[in-house]
Amino acid sequence: MRTLRLALSQINPTVGDLKGNAALILKYVERALALQADLVVFPELVLCGYPPEDLLLRPSFVQKNSQVLGELAQKIRGISALIGFVDQTGDVYNACALVAEGKVIDIYRKIHLPNYGVFDEKRYFQAGKEYPVYELGETRVGVNICEDIWFPEGPARIQSLVGEAEVVINISSSPFEVGKLDYRRKMLSARAADNQVYLAYLNLVGGQDELVFDGQAMVLDPSGRLLGEGEAFREDLLVFDLDLDQVFHQRLHNPRWREMQGAREGRPEKVKKVRAAGPRATGPRPPVASPRVGELDPREEIYRALALGTRDYVRKNGFSKVTLGLSGGVDSALTAAIAVEALGSENVFGILMPSVYTARESVEGAEALARNLSIRTFTLPISRIFQVFQDELKPVFRDLPADLTEENLQARIRGNLLMALSNKFNWLVLTTGNKSEYSVGYSTLYGDMAGGFAVIKDISKTLVWQLSEYVNERAGREIIPRLIITRPPTAELRHNQKDEDSIPPYRVLDKIIKGYLEEDKDLEELVGAGLPREMVEQAIRLSDRSEYKRRQAAPGVKITPRALGKDRRMPLTNRFD
Repeated sequence: MRTLRLALSQINPTVGDLKGNAALILKYVERALALQADLVVFPELVLCGYPPEDLLLRPSFVQKNSQVLGELAQKIRGISALIGFVDQTGDVYNACALVAEGKVIDIYRKIHLPNYGVFDEKRYFQAGKEYPVYELGETRVGVNICEDIWFPEGPARIQSLVGEAEVVINISSSPFEVGKLDYRRKMLSARAADNQVYLAYLNLVGGQDELVFDGQAMVLDPSGRLLGEGEAFREDLLVFDLDLDQVFHQRLHNPRWREMQGAREGRPEKVKKVRAAGPRATGPRPPVASPRVGELDPREEIYRALALGTRDYVRKNGFSKVTLGLSGGVDSALTAAIAVEALGSENVFGILMPSVYTARESVEGAEALARNLSIRTFTLPISRIFQVFQDELKPVFRDLPADLTEENLQARIRGNLLMALSNKFNWLVLTTGNKSEYSVGYSTLYGDMAGGFAVIKDISKTLVWQLSEYVNERAGREIIPRLIITRPPTAELRHNQKDEDSIPPYRVLDKIIKGYLEEDKDLEELVGAGLPREMVEQAIRLSDRSEYKRRQAAPGVKITPRALGKDRRMPLTNRFD
């Protein structure tokens, strides 16, 4: 029986940390060697981290990346490795190096470059044109990169049909989105079955600015059946023993495949075959555990994505501790719970900043939350500071009535206090605004929007409530006090204030936001879907007026197909109605 022991290294690199990433790669090479793997694989652009963005426009960055690859290759012996990096051969390519016996044997260059959503690969890379197939002993392996696998007639088809590859490996850096895993699985299953190959998919894991990568590497057999899957949102090493005779058997019994093979001579694509070192094991290999196949609760999936994105943003940017304002509301409560999950309670500091408008229930709720999370708090009342501001402004404001100006002053005082603590103690400030608020500008620029990272920026208010319930269910006890979850939302910037005084009810607003901001539907389409015209008009008007605020907001974890960061690039000056 012909077998290939394949190791997939689902790891968490840091953009720009070339030497640190190389050390992490080498650590996983050694783990794969200890398990006598024949081939160890690493994600897309793993050496430089993904996405490197405009670092790719610096010649020194690209050159250093190639230098580090060469140094790394010299240390890899006794096993073959596939490593994502930036190749500079006449132009700049998103590439994968085949490394064996201390040197780079060959390079695959990504053919299909995504240029939508958060992707800007045509800004940086040239598209590859070759379809190599690597001969590892008697095993033929095709490799391609991320977007390449999404095309039915793309590199996987050419490598398997024309190049007779038995194993196709796709190295990827595919950002997490709600619902994407199921879509990805179905697509990969179709590619494996259509091409009668073992299909190995390897994804990055970790957070990078607004993106979070879920990992969940997987291998499918030639019938499209899922053999195993990596941990979600955690580093993992998956090892599979692939029975290559199954590929021959499957193809032999598939008349459609045999008919396509008969017609392959007429295909124009040219496949380059490259011989590399083959399997090295001569005796019994150490047993490996079968990788799991499992499902996450949708709320757990989102919660873990938010925690990982927060942890990596904080730590990769040189912080170890965070602070946030605890208002007694559900948004700050959920943000605090996620911060504790990401960083530990000893690294999270809650700041209570009550005013004359703050209800007793808000203070009690914030204090109970802090006790339940075991986080330290400080109380900094703002009433006296607010009065000083009003006194100083009175000669200019004269007898003008109080309005939104005074409300925003309170939010900006709180923002100033949080940023002072950040400066003094090197705590990163977490902002607590949600997607519903940011979408219609129900937030104060330089006030509650002030901070370094917006944890729930892509989480609608209705999802905030669902995740808060999940926090308590998961713990088996009340972490977020029931009163916080059930109280009507209020900014508490004036007496008896409720959010619904200024914006549509959240359960209606979130449907409008999804249609208008995420799906680009217009007023009449939304009204035609049964949403109240007056509320739709109000939400659209507020949203369009608030683009400048969103442009200045802190980055936050992306979990939907259309987040409010790079996914949506609207002009600030815009008269389209």
